Amino acid sequence: MSELSTQQISDWRRDGFLYPFPMLDEVKRQECLAGLARYETWLGAPVSSSSNLNCRTMPYLILPWAAWIARDPRILDVVEDLIGPDILTWTSTLFIKEPGSPMVAAWHQDATYYGLDPVKPIAAWLALTEASEEVGCMEVLSMGGAHRQMRHAAHVVENSVNRSGQVIVEALDASKPVAMPLQPGSFSIHHGLCPHRSAPNTTNQRRVGLGLNYIPTHVRPIGAYRTAAMLVSGEDRYGHFASVCAPEMELHPDTLAVHEQAVGVYRETYREQEALHVKAFAAE
Repeated sequence: MSELSTQQISDWRRDGFLYPFPMLDEVKRQECLAGLARYETWLGAPVSSSSNLNCRTMPYLILPWAAWIARDPRILDVVEDLIGPDILTWTSTLFIKEPGSPMVAAWHQDATYYGLDPVKPIAAWLALTEASEEVGCMEVLSMGGAHRQMRHAAHVVENSVNRSGQVIVEALDASKPVAMPLQPGSFSIHHGLCPHRSAPNTTNQRRVGLGLNYIPTHVRPIGAYRTAAMLVSGEDRYGHFASVCAPEMELHPDTLAVHEQAVGVYRETYREQEALHVKAFAAE
């Protein structure tokens, strides 16, 4: 049985985003926040304050509650309607904006530095606290039915929540942005080529979100690195990615080692793809 209606699928194909989808009840949401609190106690600092991006990347490899979210049918059923039943979680990020935080995301497309072919990633963004416009929720632009990679510049956005501090640097009609505010425990989805941004948090409330990126198993990495991915639905008949599993214990030394390796390869892939992106557009 399909989770999405015919209209929602049509809207997705045109716009590249859908929202909101309810997911967590209050008990489960508080369990996740408690898990985040334990993680930050272990880190000795808030995730948002760490200069080490590894601590907020792929938490599903070291935190069972994050792995549970990544495999939750309420997300996967929506994703399956769009990319089929064989699904990998390719990466994930804790996006946290502290009260009064100047952190932003400039207009960008997620898939720019992913190094994936074909470009079919879907991001689910789960609000673990309220994600209103005042706290800096996501704003999106319709793809207009086009799946096109736009030109970006990296490391040019101050106070960026994104790994590369990237921004779209070609003509972009941003006259009709759509804000996607989310109630606590609900999620949105957007395509890897859907332009989006987020503003600073102007409130005294903490904004906590978990982004999860899904791809169909036939997608392959095209760079020099074999990135990791976790099978969350169906079957992987291709083996394009290094297979990783959900952790059984929180912050176990064995899974910490797996996490370090996986995030390290992901980081090197990003660096490689930044350079390749510049070359690709310079050749035009």
